[in-house]
Order: sequence, then structure tokens, then C-alpha cells
Amino acid sequence: MAAPKRKSILTDLCRLVARVAPGLIGSTSAFTCVLAATLAWLALGPVFDFSDGWLLVPSAVASIVALILVVLLQYSQNRDTRALQLKLDEVIRSMSEARTQLVRLERLSDEELERIEEEFEELREQDAA
Repeated sequence: MAAPKRKSILTDLCRLVARVAPGLIGSTSAFTCVLAATLAWLALGPVFDFSDGWLLVPSAVASIVALILVVLLQYSQNRDTRALQLKLDEVIRSMSEARTQLVRLERLSDEELERIEEEFEELREQDAA
């Protein structure tokens, strides 16, 4: 019997951060922290004579933070979408009248999706009549 595959600590950490971070990023506390940091930066302007460094540091920090947030939120979104697809697949699979070929629909080509969308449009029109 093969040994179970061991998860890496980095994978576990990414999963934890992806689960917790979106809620924190969109919170009132995060907004308050960003607002306070901005006001502190503005208040320090006269102290640093509105120098180039005073202007560049927050710009660089904002760019780095924005990149990290984009990657983090995309990772979180991908996990959520994958979980949602699996839940929908289970619902489709469990219904006796459902067409099980609709499971894994997200993997079809655009043309195949358009064809199925047209089928559903025809069904909606039939139901409306």
C-alpha cells in the first residue's frame, strides 16, 4: 500500500491565508487601518518637506500590497469556484431526472457551452408558452 501523500506546510499556510484573508481585507478594521495610515502619511508630509522619498515609499508599498492582494484573492476565488462546482456536480449527480452530462460543464469549449445555452433558451421558451 502506498504511503499517503504529505501536504507541504506552504500549501497549508496558503490555504489558511486564502480562507481568512478575504474576510479581513473587506472589513471595517482594514478600512480604518488604511485610512489611518493615509492620514499619518499626509501628516508627515511637512516633516519630510514633501520630498521624493515621502512620495515614493507609499507608492511602492501600495504597488506591492496590491499585487499580493490580487494574487491572494484570485487564489481564494479559484478555490471557492472549484468547491462550488463540486457541490453543483453532486446535486446534478444525485437527481434522477438530471442530465449527468452537465457535470463538469465548465470544461467544455465555448461552442459547446453556446449549444447547451441555446437548448436551455428553447426550454425556457417552451415553458413560457
